Parts: sequence; C-alpha cells; structure tokens
Amino acid sequence: MKNFLENEIKKFLNYIGKTKSNQTYKTYFSVLNEAINYIEIEDNFLDINPYRLKIANQSKKTIAKKISTLRSFFEFLQSEGFKFKIRGDEHIKVPKTLPKPVSIEHIKKALKVSSLEEFTAIMTVFSLGLRISEASNIKLEDISKEWIKIKGKGNKTRIIPIHPKLHEIIQKYIEIHKPKTYLFEKNLAKITDAKLRYIIQKPFKKTGIHITPHQLRHSFATYLLENGARITDVSELLGHEFISTTQIYTKLSNSLKLKNYLKAHPLCS
Repeated sequence: MKNFLENEIKKFLNYIGKTKSNQTYKTYFSVLNEAINYIEIEDNFLDINPYRLKIANQSKKTIAKKISTLRSFFEFLQSEGFKFKIRGDEHIKVPKTLPKPVSIEHIKKALKVSSLEEFTAIMTVFSLGLRISEASNIKLEDISKEWIKIKGKGNKTRIIPIHPKLHEIIQKYIEIHKPKTYLFEKNLAKITDAKLRYIIQKPFKKTGIHITPHQLRHSFATYLLENGARITDVSELLGHEFISTTQIYTKLSNSLKLKNYLKAHPLCS
C-alpha cells in the first residue's frame, strides 16, 4: 500500500507543480515524503495519528501547516475517486501572531543603497502591498498610469491604484532594463519568487537587518490603517477573501499605539 501512496503523491505533486508556486511545491514535497513513512492504511482508513506523534513536539503552527498539506492531498485522492476515511485529521488551533512591520526608517535606508532593480522591487511590493508571487507575475500589459492589475491567490484579479511616484520609478526601470513581457525578467522569462525575494532582501542586509518581502506587505497594511484608511478598503487592496484576515492588522495598530502611549505618558515612564 505504500507503493500506492507513493504513486498518488507523485501525481499530486505533479498537479501542485503546475498550479502553485515553487515554494508551495517544495513545502508539499517535504511534508508528504516525510509523512508517507508514518501514515498507516487499514481497511478503508488512512490513519495519520502515527505521523502526528512524530511531529508532536513541533510548534502548533508547523503542525497545522503539515496537517493542512495532508488534508489537501486527501482531497486530491477523493477527486481521483478514492473513498478513504481519515483518522487523526483534527484541526490545530493556532493563535494568530502579530506581524512585525518594517519601520519607514529602515525602508528608506535600504532604498538609499539599492540598485534601480532593487529599488523598483522594494517600492512595488511595499507601495502595493503585494505577495512575492504577485509581484513576480506582473506583466507590462497589467500596468497603466493610474492602475495596476494584480493576479492573486486562486487566479483572482484585483485592481490597485498606482501612486504617481511608483509609476515614475517603474517607467524609469522599464526604459533602462527593457523587459519584454514581465516587469521583472531574466533572459526573457519572469524571474522566480526566490530570485525576487533575494533582490528585495539584499539592500536591507547591507543596512544590517533581515526582512522578508511579506513584512513589507504587512507594513503596507499597518501604515494605511494607522493613517485612517478604512479596513474594508485595505482588505480589498490586499486581496483578502475575508475581512477577519485583515483585522489582525488593526490589533497590531492598537498594540503599537499602546506601546507609544506607555512610552510617552509621564505617569507611565
């Protein structure tokens, strides 16, 4: 039966490789090839409890991600016509952690030591609040003077207003680098998410800090809300399916306000 799982995992990963990012594929590959050694098949049941025991000492967030990966694989099996029942598929409750925004000062320092490509990549992700995969998928035809079309999760498209300064930066970048199809290209093909991530992180490392592009997306949301933007508008700009996903940034905003209050109030010092 292990051979059966191995064959189905190969088919599933082939599907993931065609529909998801390279990073998602690597995650699924790692989890499934680890889990296959512990999943037990008995009668009409797939028992993942042995695998859960194996990973029990890992963080709740890690366990939840791994179980979610298995759940996606089992849904694939069902779509293939298999009728297995699952044991050990209970959800893990993971407390939402507050994302840490990158300070404007750190962003400005990184921009000062950036090449034009690095500058454009940072400004594009930060100014539009993009996921790294969304930024790497931007085509020249998606960019107008006032708007930019972004293809997000599930191939859902959203339209984001483009700041005049960002438009000016992008036009300068296009004139010098002369991309043909995608905004960020190498050898006439769009660059990978990993390469774009490296381009963005490089100038920050020069200034002595490590950030992720997703932190720039967090920063975009946090600073908009702190400056009075409506949460419904921010949710739409981020491409969130549910407004509850965006509400974590309001918690962060309130947390920062409390921290600044405690620091500034004379009776709290």
